[in-house]
Amino acid sequence: MFKTRLLSGVLLLVIALLTIIPGGDILLALIAAISLIGLGELLRVFQTDRSALGVCAYIFAVVYFLSLRFAYLLPENFPPVFALLAMAYVIVLLAIMVFAFPKYKIEQLMASFFGFFYVVVMLSFVYQIRMLPIGVFSVWLIFICSWGSDTFAYCAGMLLGKHKLAPKLSPKKSIEGAVGGVVGAAVLGLLYALAINAWSDTHVAVLLFVIIGAVGSIISQIGDLAASAMKRQYDIKDYGRLIPGHGGILDRFDSVIITAPIIFYFTIIL
Repeated sequence: MFKTRLLSGVLLLVIALLTIIPGGDILLALIAAISLIGLGELLRVFQTDRSALGVCAYIFAVVYFLSLRFAYLLPENFPPVFALLAMAYVIVLLAIMVFAFPKYKIEQLMASFFGFFYVVVMLSFVYQIRMLPIGVFSVWLIFICSWGSDTFAYCAGMLLGKHKLAPKLSPKKSIEGAVGGVVGAAVLGLLYALAINAWSDTHVAVLLFVIIGAVGSIISQIGDLAASAMKRQYDIKDYGRLIPGHGGILDRFDSVIITAPIIFYFTIIL
């Protein structure tokens, strides 16, 4: 299983390099595809992936990515477009519930609404970060804070873990592992900032990257545990089987989903 996870991880890294470095439409297409698959995995939990609610979620996800793509021609137009899209989505979901009553339960409607924002909108920030002027550098902070933190947390937990972090959600996670993940992400942020300053004309604040790495790791681990909580609630092991050794899109990108928006606003504000 370790070998399978390693090979899958290497493949994911290669795909990330081939799409994130050039950015643009190729990255948008990849994020859109990942989001649609992840959305389907979440909707499947609530048995709405093949229903009218699911079809509505897929359609609005595609419309969202199209609006995101063309709104960046005039970025100031995107906020009102997104607000209009969100309101239209709510109205359509309510209309489906009304005219199909009592076919759908309220939690199924809420799952469609939540899935759209949790998976589609939040994952889209990977593309939105890459579109920023310094995005070619800051976008990698997402993966330092999520996948990098996860790797260090796993190693620290295996070597030092004694105290359970959240035994009811994830019995194998330890407080020592969580601390190791935070420290590891901070170190990766430090090394990454030094590499940027040494090998490019862009000069970044090293301490800032360290802080972002540490804070991002904490947020990443919350996202990981939140995804585990949803699985425990509905008694499922994995969201899917798309990625060998990892499970589905949501199993591998659960920490990326919650980290990407935070890194986006860190980049803009700081």
